[in-house]
Amino acid sequence: MKIVVCGAGQVGSTIARHLANEGIDVTVVDADAGQARRVDESYEVRGMVGHASHPEVLERAGCREADMLIAVTRSDEVNMVAAQVAYSLFRVPRRIARVRHHGYLDPYSRALYAADQMPIDVVISPELEVANGIARRLRTPGAFDTVPLAEGRVQLLGIHTDTPGCILTGRTLGEVPQVMPDPHMIVVAIVRDGTAFVPRGADRIERGDDVYVVTEPSRVDRVMAVFGHEERVARRVVIVGGGNVGLNLAKMLAREAPYVRLKIIENSRERAEFVSRELGDRAVVLHGDALDNDVLEEANAGSAETVVAVTNDDETNIFSSVLAKRMGCKRAITLVNKTSYEPIMPSLGIDAVVSPNAITISTILRHVRHRSVSALYTLREEFGEVIEAKAQAGSKLVSGPINQIGLPDGMLIGAVVRGEQVVIPHGDFKVHAGDSVIAMVTYKALKKAEAFLAGKGSDFRSDER
Repeated sequence: MKIVVCGAGQVGSTIARHLANEGIDVTVVDADAGQARRVDESYEVRGMVGHASHPEVLERAGCREADMLIAVTRSDEVNMVAAQVAYSLFRVPRRIARVRHHGYLDPYSRALYAADQMPIDVVISPELEVANGIARRLRTPGAFDTVPLAEGRVQLLGIHTDTPGCILTGRTLGEVPQVMPDPHMIVVAIVRDGTAFVPRGADRIERGDDVYVVTEPSRVDRVMAVFGHEERVARRVVIVGGGNVGLNLAKMLAREAPYVRLKIIENSRERAEFVSRELGDRAVVLHGDALDNDVLEEANAGSAETVVAVTNDDETNIFSSVLAKRMGCKRAITLVNKTSYEPIMPSLGIDAVVSPNAITISTILRHVRHRSVSALYTLREEFGEVIEAKAQAGSKLVSGPINQIGLPDGMLIGAVVRGEQVVIPHGDFKVHAGDSVIAMVTYKALKKAEAFLAGKGSDFRSDER
C-alpha cells in the first residue's frame, strides 16, 4: 500500500510514523524544507519539499501509484485542491482532507465534496470533533474521556481511580465480580505512572491509575459509582475561548442542554461581538483576558461546576484552568496541543485533557484500516487503539471460544454487538461472523490482530483501487 501525506506538521508526521511502522510506503510533502527534512531523517518515510497542491509535486510524490492521499497542511484550500488534483489527474482511489473553516463545513457546503465537484471521500474537522468530544465529557462528568461505539450501543470510558470511594482499588480484575455482581464491564487498558498496558485477570487496580472501561450506556452511572465517581452533570459552565471550538461547543450545549447556564470569555473584542451575535440570549459573552482574576470573577468561574478552556494557546488554557480551579470551580477540561505537557496535567488539578491532534489522528487511521473497521480511537499515541470491527467469515476470530483461539498478547475483546444485543464476553464466548467486535489492540500486537480479523481471501487494509 502506498500513501501520500500532505503536511509534515505534528498530525502529518505522526500519521506518517504510524503508517511506516506498519510497513506502508509513505511519502510526506511539505513546503517547509526543514519540516520535510526532519520527517525524512526521523522516520522510515520519504520527505519531500514542495507545495502539496501543485500537480508536478504530487506526481513526484508518487500519486500515480498511490492508494490514498491524506491532506493535513495548515491551509484548508491547499488540502482541498490537493485532493482535487489527486483525483482528477492521478485517480488516487481515496482522498482525506482536513478542513477547519466553518464556511466549508456548513450543511449547504457539503455539496462541494460530491464526486462530480471536489471529490473528497473524508472531510475531517478537528474543531467539530473536539467540540463533540467535550460535549460527551460534560454528559459524563466523572470521566476524563468518553467515546460512543457501535452506534451508541457501547461506551468507552476513561476513569481516574484517585477517589476515596473507589471500591475496586487494590483488587485484581478477577475479583471484580465479588464486589460487583454481573459487572457488565471490561477494563481494557490501565495507565500507571505514565505507562499503559492491557491488563489480565491477575492485575490489580491501584490508587491513581487511569483505567479505560468498556460498558453499555445504561450501565455508565453504575460503573462510575463503583469507581467512586458520582458527580452531577454541570449546570453552570464557563468556556474560555470563543474560537471555532468554543462557539461550536456553545451551540451544541444550547441545542442539547438548554438547562446549562453558559458564559464565554473571549480576548478579542471583534470575535466576542461575533460570538454574542451568533448565540443571542443563549449565553453571556464577556470580552477580556481569562488570565485576569477580575475577568474570571465577573464570569463567576469559582461557582461554576466546569470550566472548559479551548483557546488557541496551550498556556492560556492551562493557567486559566488552574486559576478557575483555585477560585473554587469543581472541574476543568483543557485543550492542549503539546504532548510534552500531558504528564504534568494531573499535578495541576486539571481533570480532563483534550488533544485535537489525537482526535484527528484517530479519525484518519480509521480510514486506513480495513473496510470492516468502522470506528477507531487512539489511546495514548505510542500505546494502541480501541477498534470496532466486523467479524469476518473464515477469520481466526470466529474459529472458537475466545479463550481457545489464541488472541495475541496486547489484544483484548471488550464487547460484542450481535444485532441489537450487547455482550460483555467471558472466555467461553464465541464470536460469530457478522458480529461487531470492540477490541483493545496495542501497536505491538497490531499485525497479529490484523491476522485475526481478516477473513479468508481478505486483505486487512483497504487498498483496492
